[in-house]
Amino acid sequence: MELDLTPFFLSLKLAFVSTFILFVLVLPLAFFMARVKFRHKPIFEAIISLPLVLPPSVLGFYLLLFFSPYNFVGKFIDEVFGIRLVFNFSGLVLASCIYSLPFMFSPLKAGFESLKPSLFEASYSLGHSRISTLFRVALPNIRSNLLSALVVSFAHTMGEFGVVLMIGGSVAGETKVASIAIYEAVEMLEYDKAQLYAGLMLALSFAVLFLLYFFNAKKGKNTL
Repeated sequence: MELDLTPFFLSLKLAFVSTFILFVLVLPLAFFMARVKFRHKPIFEAIISLPLVLPPSVLGFYLLLFFSPYNFVGKFIDEVFGIRLVFNFSGLVLASCIYSLPFMFSPLKAGFESLKPSLFEASYSLGHSRISTLFRVALPNIRSNLLSALVVSFAHTMGEFGVVLMIGGSVAGETKVASIAIYEAVEMLEYDKAQLYAGLMLALSFAVLFLLYFFNAKKGKNTL
């Protein structure tokens, strides 16, 4: 049996790209939400965390409607930027970023909230800006939270099915990721192929989580 690894590599590509984009966008957001108090903060936190409880198919359905070329937003993006966000890789990236947003946000925010205010006050008193404090003071002190955010977001994107299927469908080489390939193999009663795909996903997921726990355990020993 010849196994096509394209869906597996496409899943890896999607996970890497989405995790990088999420990190760049969510890092300052988590820092801001952890350090600032304002009246409507719970509303913003609820919106950010909504994908945690919203069924993937529901989120995927609304994203499909929202970014459809027949909708105002989707039509505008298609005509102005020449990007169609349904049934292509760009749409998968955007949908994955939205669905994995809380998995990047929550660990980072928790890490920033765990830092003592005196740490930031000392940094500001030495003339460091907020950005300098973020990268030179805050991030080095929440390495375990940072690693957890990156690893969980990556693994979550790798295994996503509902959102990916709704907005991306199954276009070979474009949106047919590993989870879709497993589903289709089972539908076609090709259990050997499904087992190989599932085995690869299981091995990768275990390796990623093992490295996370190994790093955290090693760090814990070093602090004793």
